[in-house]
Amino acid sequence: MSGYCTQLNWYKRKRCVALKIPDEIRHWLFDPSSLTARLIAACPGNFHVKLLSQERRTPTPDEIRALGLRYRSHAIIREVLLYCDNKPWVYARSVIPITTLSGPLRRLGRLGNKPLGAVLFADKSIVRGEVEVATIKPCHASYAWTGNQGDDVIWGRRSVFCQRRKTLLVSEFFLPDIP
Repeated sequence: MSGYCTQLNWYKRKRCVALKIPDEIRHWLFDPSSLTARLIAACPGNFHVKLLSQERRTPTPDEIRALGLRYRSHAIIREVLLYCDNKPWVYARSVIPITTLSGPLRRLGRLGNKPLGAVLFADKSIVRGEVEVATIKPCHASYAWTGNQGDDVIWGRRSVFCQRRKTLLVSEFFLPDIP
């Protein structure tokens, strides 16, 4: 299909200079702390997580590459919206390889509406990899994942988290209503 965006281009921080990231979103993209904790602090009302889906599926090719998985590997893919009051601020997509869901990390498969960030940042043995940044435009297949109805460019970030060679990928996309 002509003009149809088919792949997200992820950039490491040092290559982001050319992206012209707006100042109002830059501080969200590169904050090394827990996004969940930061959203709770910024939300004057009721913060909550809404589980959209959590099922065993094949990750996208760029997710497979980021995690070093084999082609057509399966993983648990968890999609949530993070809300302040009734406004969605963040769409998050986590890819958890099946092999990661053993030992202490098996609880990641049963989070429901609990925030994943609270679990990841509470465990000091889990290490976060480098942040990568991308934008999603309305022409991209992933744009529909966010639930955004407008034509705004949506900025996102992703990181691989690791605990003793068990990995997972967390991607977070900042929706237009975020302050």
